[in-house]
Amino acid sequence: MEYNFTEIEKKWQRKWVEKQTYKVQEDKNREKFYVLNMFPYPSGAGLHVGHPLGYIASDIYARYKRLKGFNVLNPMGYDAYGLPAEQYAIQTGQHPAITTEKNITRYREQLDKIGFSFDWDREVRTCDPKYYHWTQWAFQQMFNSCYDNRQQKAVPIKQLIRHFEEEGTLNLDVAQGEEKMFSARDWMSMDEKEQQEILMNYRIAYLGETMVNWCPGLGTVLANDEVVDGVSERGGFPVIQKKMKQWCLRVSAYAQRMLDGLDKVQWSDSIKETQRNWIGRSEGTEVEFKSVTPVDGKEVENAFTIFTTRADTMFGVTFMVLAPESELVEKLTTAEQRKEVEEYLTYVKKRTELDRMSDRKVTGVFTGSYGINPLTGEKLPIWISEYVLSGYGTGAIMAVPAHDSRDYAFAKHFNLPIIPLIEGADVSEESFDAKEGTVINSPVKETEGCFSLNGLSVKEAIAATKKYVTDKGIGHVKVNYRLRDAIFSRQRYWGEPFPVYYKDGMPYMIPTDCLPLELPEIDKFEPTESGEPPLGRAKIWAWDEANKKLVDKSLIDNKTIFPVELNTMPGFAGSSAYYLRYMDPHNDEALVGKEADEYWQNVDLYVGGTEHATGHLIYSRFWNKFLHDYGYSCKEEPYEKLVNQGMIQGRSNFVYRINSDDHSKDPVFVSLGLKDQYETTPIHVDVNIVHGDILDIEAFKAWRPEYNNAEFILENDKYVCGWAVEKMSKSMFNVVNPDVIIEQYGADTLRLYEMFLGPVEASKPWDTNGIDGCHRFLKKFWKIYQQELTDDEPSKESLKSVHKLIKKVSGDIEQFSYNTAISAFMICVNELGQQKCNNRSLLKDMLILIAPFAPHIAEELWETLGQKESICDAKWPQWNEAYLIESEVQLTISFNGKARFQMTFPADAGKEEIEKIAVADERSQKYIDGKTIIKVIVVPKKIVNIVCK
Repeated sequence: MEYNFTEIEKKWQRKWVEKQTYKVQEDKNREKFYVLNMFPYPSGAGLHVGHPLGYIASDIYARYKRLKGFNVLNPMGYDAYGLPAEQYAIQTGQHPAITTEKNITRYREQLDKIGFSFDWDREVRTCDPKYYHWTQWAFQQMFNSCYDNRQQKAVPIKQLIRHFEEEGTLNLDVAQGEEKMFSARDWMSMDEKEQQEILMNYRIAYLGETMVNWCPGLGTVLANDEVVDGVSERGGFPVIQKKMKQWCLRVSAYAQRMLDGLDKVQWSDSIKETQRNWIGRSEGTEVEFKSVTPVDGKEVENAFTIFTTRADTMFGVTFMVLAPESELVEKLTTAEQRKEVEEYLTYVKKRTELDRMSDRKVTGVFTGSYGINPLTGEKLPIWISEYVLSGYGTGAIMAVPAHDSRDYAFAKHFNLPIIPLIEGADVSEESFDAKEGTVINSPVKETEGCFSLNGLSVKEAIAATKKYVTDKGIGHVKVNYRLRDAIFSRQRYWGEPFPVYYKDGMPYMIPTDCLPLELPEIDKFEPTESGEPPLGRAKIWAWDEANKKLVDKSLIDNKTIFPVELNTMPGFAGSSAYYLRYMDPHNDEALVGKEADEYWQNVDLYVGGTEHATGHLIYSRFWNKFLHDYGYSCKEEPYEKLVNQGMIQGRSNFVYRINSDDHSKDPVFVSLGLKDQYETTPIHVDVNIVHGDILDIEAFKAWRPEYNNAEFILENDKYVCGWAVEKMSKSMFNVVNPDVIIEQYGADTLRLYEMFLGPVEASKPWDTNGIDGCHRFLKKFWKIYQQELTDDEPSKESLKSVHKLIKKVSGDIEQFSYNTAISAFMICVNELGQQKCNNRSLLKDMLILIAPFAPHIAEELWETLGQKESICDAKWPQWNEAYLIESEVQLTISFNGKARFQMTFPADAGKEEIEKIAVADERSQKYIDGKTIIKVIVVPKKIVNIVCK
């Protein structure tokens, strides 16, 4: 019987659906295991062979854990909101819901063909009101919460209000935007609007003025990863920095907890380090600097603070730098410098924060003002530069160019002084004495040209300086974090609506029992003519407070009927807690019921790309920690183990066009082996019309009709294409559709080949030429089961081969070393073929082993062995070490260092016995004949070398 993969795979995909093979429910009698893939966005292009890499890897593990007896949750859904669908809607007029549904249908078809063990009954889509009901609910919980620094958790805003009523801000320690001071009497004398404005400074979800990436062409704020080289990734529109009032989430309040949580999860060191750098904890000192600004012959004084981790270097400060967004810029810019400063600020507006962090070019402008070093009294010029960011520290720095690379580059560029630090050196006694913690108010002598730690270590000097500035009241010790609050507004249509209406300019929450607030229908998906977000076009978009329902905007009277929020939530809103919803997707009463949450707890294995190492992981961890504070999630960390799959790169093909000045002639293409005889231009060609690097010329002409009359210079009657490994991309025509591979070789071959390419975490090139080897293996595997099987006692060799495989595959799956497991299968199948193994029990075990990798062929052969239940419910075999004990060992026999033949010896044979048997073998006589044996060298388990003369 031939291996008809097409019929077999269709048959089992149908049966899995009919029998609900992958449907999973809570079962307290079985240990749970939760496997999850990072939420996919269903693009119109569908899947290429790089996309399923992580899905296949996680599916193998999910199937393996089920065979090990675990109750496995392996769900799938769609991150369905986003800018691409909205832009397509703007271009075509087609509603994004229609294109999204079409894309999801296409994705589902492709995923089903690959044979994943997803429980589709648990599917979630972020654009489904039943799902975003709970995103809106979570947002409202954050709005009605603040962060208590003493308890290190979120608490209801009602507790904060009670504190204000009783003590004002006295003894208050909660996360806040700007420090505010008032008494209980002050609070009680405020009207409702004033109180709401105060509370906004403390809410976890709050409205705040913040710098954003504003894209006028798209009419929306963009995330950093949506901006490339100063333009939008989508459409290439210019992006500027703009201060806007936006909804934000106070992610920064959770910074320390997110750092601490990294010690409790099984993530790679590189991902943990990326997270730590993103959170960016710094212990240092905030120091107050006075400033003077020349105005009409007088000096106007101001004060501002800087944050430094090296207070001991304050004698090395030679200038100050402000972030371009700093409020101090307006105060400290002199009339003489204003034009130059304004021109510079216009330039910086076109630069994203990511550009400013990665681009090392030096730019800046002098404000005209000076800062006063509190230790020396020295006047320091205050500059503005894009390398200082407003969101980190105070948005102002003291520059020590001798000991900071960016400060140094800036000083060199603008010819500013540089004072080096010499550890252990002593300078003038008038300078800072770190040991005594005292300062004489005079600058470091210019003749010295350096500043000193006066014999202290850096650590000791930092501590002494901290103590000094604290004792003198010019500074205080502080811990800073680079982590910013998340901007949570987008001026788009295709996103979750905010359940918010505005009364007297202040936001109020639509009652929870009225959720979800559904996205309204609008006639166009662009911003309004007056510049409002697209939701400004909605007609039924006002909140009737008395009747608790949406009504026509024309009825707004700001007494009982109020305007509704026009912004929508960003993409990460829906993808921040989806893993919880999978646990209990049909619950209408809660995001996740307590019973389901306590059973599934959190994700045991999370698989996805490294591109989510910062944003998504930060936001989802924050979201989960917030829900954990209120008991809505029983585990503080959402993802126990994280595996980042590598990228499958494309193998591009090229044809070579001979250069010609005569454009009237038909083009001539020359084959790879002959191209060096001509001047040529390489042209990418669709890899789907190239087979084994041989071009299908007729298909090429059909693909590019302009080359219909082209001439082809062949070698051996074939056109051989060149090739290169590049990113898989439509523009390089190297995208391989998995549907094509499945049609030619089958889904099991695709699954095996993607895992055989290399380690899961590594990037590797796709080469369709190599897939045939995996397909031949499956045909050989199939053939073993076409013989008549028996229950006779298996041979020792066969027992050893299979039990060696069980041990190898079990260990490799746990380590995600799938490529070496597949190699072991290939070796074992060859061995069993040579041994003519037909033992039913051993071959059943081998079927179970291969089931996670190639489930269709495994199910089919399992059925032919008379099994009634799915192989998914089989039991993972255990290896027996007794079968792996080596009874014999094979050694190479060499004469004077030259290998001649191999011999088998008892595994427990000693050196003398091995020497005696080797010398006595009749094959040895041919090399010893007429010679004298000088010595025999026996290297255990490797070689016997007979030295003769």
